[in-house]
Amino acid sequence: MNPLNATTVDKPQLTEKILQFGEGNFLRAFVDWMIDGANQKGIMNHGIAVVQPIAQGDVVKNIFNQQDSLYHVYLEGIKDKQPVKEVTLIKSITRLLNPYSDYNAYESLFLSDALEFIFSNTTEAGIRYEEGDHIYAEPPASFPAKMTSLLFKRFTKFNGDASKGLSIVCCELIEDNGSTLRQYILQHAAANNLGEAFETWVKHHCFFYDTLVDRIVPGFPKETINEIKAEIGFDDNLVVKGEYFHVWAIGGDSSIAKKLPLDKAGYNVLFMDDIHDFRAKKVRILNGSHTAMVPVALQLGCETVMDAFNTPEVEQFINKMVATEVLPVINEDPEELKVFAAKILERFYNPYLKHYLRDISLNSLSKWETRDFPTVKDNFIQKNESAKLVTFSFAALLVLYSGKSAATAFIPNDTPEFVAFIKSTFNASDIKTWVEGIVSNKRIWKEDFTAVPFFVNDVTSYIALILDKGMKAAVATLL
Repeated sequence: MNPLNATTVDKPQLTEKILQFGEGNFLRAFVDWMIDGANQKGIMNHGIAVVQPIAQGDVVKNIFNQQDSLYHVYLEGIKDKQPVKEVTLIKSITRLLNPYSDYNAYESLFLSDALEFIFSNTTEAGIRYEEGDHIYAEPPASFPAKMTSLLFKRFTKFNGDASKGLSIVCCELIEDNGSTLRQYILQHAAANNLGEAFETWVKHHCFFYDTLVDRIVPGFPKETINEIKAEIGFDDNLVVKGEYFHVWAIGGDSSIAKKLPLDKAGYNVLFMDDIHDFRAKKVRILNGSHTAMVPVALQLGCETVMDAFNTPEVEQFINKMVATEVLPVINEDPEELKVFAAKILERFYNPYLKHYLRDISLNSLSKWETRDFPTVKDNFIQKNESAKLVTFSFAALLVLYSGKSAATAFIPNDTPEFVAFIKSTFNASDIKTWVEGIVSNKRIWKEDFTAVPFFVNDVTSYIALILDKGMKAAVATLL
């Protein structure tokens, strides 16, 4: 087996036009995979310099150095209902820097005349405003303070040259990720008296993009790494495994489509002025289906998404729910919605990824409220109808959290006081009062579930059905 480095692989010399905060699995199997593909097809010619966002990480840095930042992305999934596999050697990362141990190299990079982009995935907790964060530290602690420092030094070096502003594309899984980062940078600028000219430069000559990223990336395939190394023929200790499906929606200034023409390289990258409607659609179909499926499938003995979709009752439940309750209340072309939903749901049949239901079940109460209740509400508002299947999933969730379900080994991973309230107030002889007490608890919910007049009665009847007949028979009755 060959070592993987620049002596065994022909690695191109690329100009570092991208500074990337984050060396984790997702960015490497998503953003860097696309950039590399566009480079190889001659559509772009962009080197990626990766910066570690936290001080720790010497083990990973050492592996990057040993492999000259070369690694494979190993994708498996379903396309047009057929298994598909794709293995790609990624050659476009030029180096990995830790700004805490090599600040001078980091500063030289972000002050480079050639730099055009910043990509980031500093986790959901990364984009936060830290009061008093020292922006003159080398480097500052928080990501927004790092960005403020970086941009101010760049502004200063180039004397406010409009052409030296950067395009900043955030991949953190929060809504309005780029807009929020911009807001915090301006907040740091004001707090540190960096001047109106700098703030104007940030507002008008740096471009911040809100994005939605979607690909399941389990990461390093520890269980099968020896087999994978034998297959690819290299001793690669940075392999990233992911699903074949991907979509990247980028919203903001339209110039990004020309600056980052990944769609021209065949990737599912969508450019739009505003991604809010796209996000809402994706959340309702994909995330709403995941959240609705979990309490039903767990009570049928399933462990993974694949287990669930190999169970006819669950497969039929989710497909019918999406087709008859979710899609009809989304205000878009029905045929285009069907195609979009089909591509989303096809991922549930992927036999290669172990996507555990217990992991998806994290914080199911808040997830159901944000992902599924809007469908219930819109069915009432638009059609004066009950979204029976989505409502049933809420009943299944309450049964699951009551401790009285068939999934006796399941322990909810949710806000403890909310779970305790649901469990301690359970009353099998008066289910309606129990449900009313839960949906009226303002500590748990932001929404008023009683705004849908038949919601409590429907949930009550479905809970009684589940407790009386069991989940399998209850789903069959509903279908």
